[in-house]
Amino acid sequence: MAHVVIIGGGFAGVWSAAGAALARGEADLRITLIAPDEHMVLRPRLYEPEPELAKVELARVLGPIGVEHLRARVSTIDTGRRVVVAGGREVGYDRLVLAAGSELVRPGDLPGAGRLFDIDTLDGARRLADHLRDRDDYAAVVVGAGFVGLEAATELAAGGRVLLVDQAEVVGDELGAGPREVIRAALDELGVELRLATTVTEVGDGYAVLSGGNRVEADAVVWAAGLRASELTRQISGDLDHLGRVPVDGHLRALPEVFAAGDTAAAAFDAEHTVMQACQHATPLGKVAGYNAAADLLGLPLRDFTPGPYVTCLDLGGAGAVFTRGWDRKVMASGAAAKEVKKTINQFIHPPVDDASEILAAAGNVYLDLPFFPREEEKAA
Repeated sequence: MAHVVIIGGGFAGVWSAAGAALARGEADLRITLIAPDEHMVLRPRLYEPEPELAKVELARVLGPIGVEHLRARVSTIDTGRRVVVAGGREVGYDRLVLAAGSELVRPGDLPGAGRLFDIDTLDGARRLADHLRDRDDYAAVVVGAGFVGLEAATELAAGGRVLLVDQAEVVGDELGAGPREVIRAALDELGVELRLATTVTEVGDGYAVLSGGNRVEADAVVWAAGLRASELTRQISGDLDHLGRVPVDGHLRALPEVFAAGDTAAAAFDAEHTVMQACQHATPLGKVAGYNAAADLLGLPLRDFTPGPYVTCLDLGGAGAVFTRGWDRKVMASGAAAKEVKKTINQFIHPPVDDASEILAAAGNVYLDLPFFPREEEKAA
């Protein structure tokens, strides 16, 4: 029996499995998802104070649609033999979807790096929440003022004093100028101290040392300074982009028998942009890559990857949120109005569970059809 293997249990991996099951229909095709944990982690929600809420049991998504789950970690991909090694055993495939996600770029030579906290994984978010849960008026330092760092800093500001540092000359450098004024106003409102052109050079017991030599109080130092694709991409291609992602074509094919999705795929969004390492793109990438992996084996037409308009919604804690549209990140809403958008998105990213028809229907709906996204006629304009 032909076999589709999917590596990864995040947004891209789970939706690849659903996409493959949708293409399979009643055909004789085996689908296996390989991931070490029993839960899909809703990574964009790990900045929230209760990280345990940010997970979905994989069995409730995979079981109803007839996808096997091998609980193991993949160490090797042998594209010549069409075999992956997972948990010490070889698993053969006819088509492979690499959806192994990304990892936080951690400082290798920072003194005291073992004391750092992060919200990159569920375990990391749990550790931070447990560490600060019973502390009154804690002092936290957040390193990195991008998407993750800003959400962490503004959420942490509800329970303590927060210092946000970044090597860039402006806050939210990667977000561009569009939302910057709203972000600065939110940080001021929440009392988050901002140090730009700065980083942490040492982490100690209850303190951090900043570049320039200043020593500051720190009950927790949270590292949020960038992501890089899974190292497994190196076993697929030697031609990776600056984020370590595999180049793919319009069908998300990286090699004749290998597709890539989510944070491992350097897929074209349009003529000028590649997709972001975010669930907004990981979800449709997974749906298309999984569908195409199965369709390729079954002789069905492949789907083109055609993403919806680019938007962002950044949670700013007690100061609300900021919602932008387009690659210039034009602000469409801020404050309480944007916070409602963020709450809706955080609920919407949960996959349906238990009902095969709902899961497969969602797999066929690549475009996120929400009220605050442009409608079809706007996309065509």
